[in-house]
Amino acid sequence: MTQLPAGWVEAALGQIADTSLGKMLDRARSSGDHLRPYLRNVNVQWGRIDSSDVLTMDIPPEQEEHFRLRNGDLLICEGGEIGRCAVWSGGDAYMAFQKALHRVRPLGGIDSRYLRYLLEHLSLRGLLARWATGSTIKHLPQEQLRQLPVPLPPLAEQRRIVANLDEYLSRHIAAGVLIAESRKRISRLRRRVLQKVVEQESARAAVESASIASLATSVRNGVFVSRPSSEPCGVPILRIGSVRPLSLDISDVRYSGRGPDDLRARGSLLHEGDLLFTRYNGNPEYVGACAFVPQGVGDLTYPDKLIRVVLDRGKALPEYVAMACSVGGGREQIRGMVKTTAGQAGISGRDLKSVTLDLPPIEEQQRRVELFGRFDAEISRLDALLTEVEHRARLLRSSLLAEAFAGRLVPQDPDDEPASELLARIRAERAAAAPKQKARASRTRKELAAPPTRVTGNNYQQEALPL
Repeated sequence: MTQLPAGWVEAALGQIADTSLGKMLDRARSSGDHLRPYLRNVNVQWGRIDSSDVLTMDIPPEQEEHFRLRNGDLLICEGGEIGRCAVWSGGDAYMAFQKALHRVRPLGGIDSRYLRYLLEHLSLRGLLARWATGSTIKHLPQEQLRQLPVPLPPLAEQRRIVANLDEYLSRHIAAGVLIAESRKRISRLRRRVLQKVVEQESARAAVESASIASLATSVRNGVFVSRPSSEPCGVPILRIGSVRPLSLDISDVRYSGRGPDDLRARGSLLHEGDLLFTRYNGNPEYVGACAFVPQGVGDLTYPDKLIRVVLDRGKALPEYVAMACSVGGGREQIRGMVKTTAGQAGISGRDLKSVTLDLPPIEEQQRRVELFGRFDAEISRLDALLTEVEHRARLLRSSLLAEAFAGRLVPQDPDDEPASELLARIRAERAAAAPKQKARASRTRKELAAPPTRVTGNNYQQEALPL
């Protein structure tokens, strides 16, 4: 920590709060005689509790009180996005929490919201990583959490900091809601324009129905790579999330560990104009999403959860087929072919081949591609502006939090009780509340053993042996 303002102290979280992990889940968690609601990691988001999907588990009566949440408890994610936290304010209704969450109960009147904002500040600055364990999935063990250094201002100043952050960041949240709503409107506008270009324009030109099978020279799944590497090793391989409707993110890659000659021989390198369809996804709406490969991708391959379609360009333009598969009748056919197995939604290459599209002549396809391209360029410009606003909003939020925990957000009052006295009071209260150890029974001092003796003379007198 940097030098602290006057009246502040640094304390480990474990010195100023009681911490506890939640109840471990077992196989019988959803059955039993004492089902109680509980919060999971996914229910705890930054600054809010999402109670729209709360599960139940069996908690014996003797354990209920231990795992009960109280108003003001701070819940912190132990794994995944470590440190993500929110304050519980659910009133008297019973709610427990699972072991993937820490429960923190501040002592001495310390405001849970102050600690909640501090954790967000540390997360935004990347300062929580040093307390995490695990190489792939990060965890924040309880012992590490307890050692987390907390810059602690006087209680009165804590309350002023929280009040100011609440006020400023409520406006930030409101702005974020407007940005999110604007993005939804842009997405709806883009879809309406696309649908109009593909469907309503068809009334102005002769069209012919054609299946993807009749238009394609190749339909095949990608290559299987057990564990793609995040470090450069072999040809880059796209991820499933790289494909969204009419959008291919070629920067979202891992590495296949295979050379270009090997993949070229297998016919698994991508080329400009190839169509990629999402074959599997946890979200059914993303299954069958279609995008085309742009120019200049270099050596690039694709995973087995994507399907590549290579078209005969004398029959159809890849850009137009991608458009026709993303809205209207084409999209409805794909949606109707999606099947769900073991929580994963998917579509087969055989079903994809049977999708039938209404195609105008090549010249008309080109005109429509260019028409939509002009609209889409303007929509993309608006989207880029929103992205810039979001970026600036994140910087502003991070700066506000940094100012708060440097002691520069609110004025200091020399009459405030120093945090050192607060810390001393917490220590005293904890010591007084600690269970008293039973006094040990006093032991009597053992008598010294008599010195060794020997018998002398005829009268059998004993005399001490010389030491």
